[in-house]
Amino acid sequence: MFQILSGIWALLLGVVLIMLGNGMHFTLIGLRGGIEGFSAAELAIVTSGYFVGFLSGARYAPVLIRRVGHVRVFAALGSFMSAGLIAFPLLTEPWAWTILRLLVGFCMSGIYVVAESWLNNAATNETRGKVLSAYMMAQTLGIIGAQALLTTGNAATSVLFIGASILVSVSFAPILLSATPVPAADVARPMSLRQLFSNSPLGTLGIFLLGGVYATQSGMGAVFGSQIGMSADQIALFVAMLFAGALVLQYPIGWLSDRMDRRKLIFGAALLGAAACVAGWMTGGGLLPLMVAAFVAGGVTTPLYALFLAYTNDSLTVEEMPAASGGLVFTFGLGAILGPLVTGWAMQGAGPFAFWLVLAATFVAIALYALYRMTQRIGVAVAQTDSYLGILPTSSPVVVEAAGTWSAEQAEAEREAGGTP
Repeated sequence: MFQILSGIWALLLGVVLIMLGNGMHFTLIGLRGGIEGFSAAELAIVTSGYFVGFLSGARYAPVLIRRVGHVRVFAALGSFMSAGLIAFPLLTEPWAWTILRLLVGFCMSGIYVVAESWLNNAATNETRGKVLSAYMMAQTLGIIGAQALLTTGNAATSVLFIGASILVSVSFAPILLSATPVPAADVARPMSLRQLFSNSPLGTLGIFLLGGVYATQSGMGAVFGSQIGMSADQIALFVAMLFAGALVLQYPIGWLSDRMDRRKLIFGAALLGAAACVAGWMTGGGLLPLMVAAFVAGGVTTPLYALFLAYTNDSLTVEEMPAASGGLVFTFGLGAILGPLVTGWAMQGAGPFAFWLVLAATFVAIALYALYRMTQRIGVAVAQTDSYLGILPTSSPVVVEAAGTWSAEQAEAEREAGGTP
């Protein structure tokens, strides 16, 4: 593993720095928005703006790369993102923040496509699984670390926004100085939603609903904390718990995924998420119970994303996986756009604790649909399923495609080694 990391450490360092800056800005939106008096509905629109941009970036970044190359696209998007982060405290209006979030989302998505293209090119068939796992770990640690950095400044000033911008700017140095030219990004055209749903109804609808869960947690979590009167340090800890849970629960859920019917595991994980959200709703604002609820609810969200990808790939051929990956990323993005809007509207009308109710209802919908699908189709035999690989919801189609191909190849190699026909 050390030998593998020695070849990609600069890329991983750059990713950590990017995630530190981007993770700071996500929470800062809720903190500063509360200080400026933005309503939950207004901040929901601002949050959705990011995912509109992110979805657009995933679609058009490969086009830009083919025209001018990885380095130029990476540098240009990085510059725009850094400028956008600085502009937030200068233009404290909901409409301006929505535009800036759209810009940052587009840039961040394009940065992912470029960085993940380099990372994928640096891996071999034998090392790809470990490289992708290290990459996901770097992303998660960056997001969690960003919450610790928020405790060093005051969201009412420009300091933290400037700090986030500096981190993003500095992150490009190790990446650009270590990256080598790679072929133009070749992301497959997304599979149509009709065909995707026909191949995997649970995977398609489940990942759409999960998009709403993830965007609500990452974008509206700080808004919830601000509206119930948490301090800035407590909000940072709350958001950190939403992501820290994934570090702990990813492995046991992944281990189970390769040993049981994935629909049952999806049902169980979604039910656990719903229970955690109901507990969060019933706490009445107690700090420790809220942190535990965030840890569990956030902890099942990321593994569920990887589960839906793996479950969908189980019913596809290797040739169909790239197009399906693009379709799933698009479907997830649609859910991520709508989720915060629904949550913001609910919080505006029913109070901040509607944050938990919307999350609980969405988890229940996932669980019930998984239960329904178990009555409609015979599951794929465990011995014939692809290997599980933890993938973060922020990943671009480049990594989702690479992970799907690796999972299928790994599972086939294991079956051959075990003598399974």
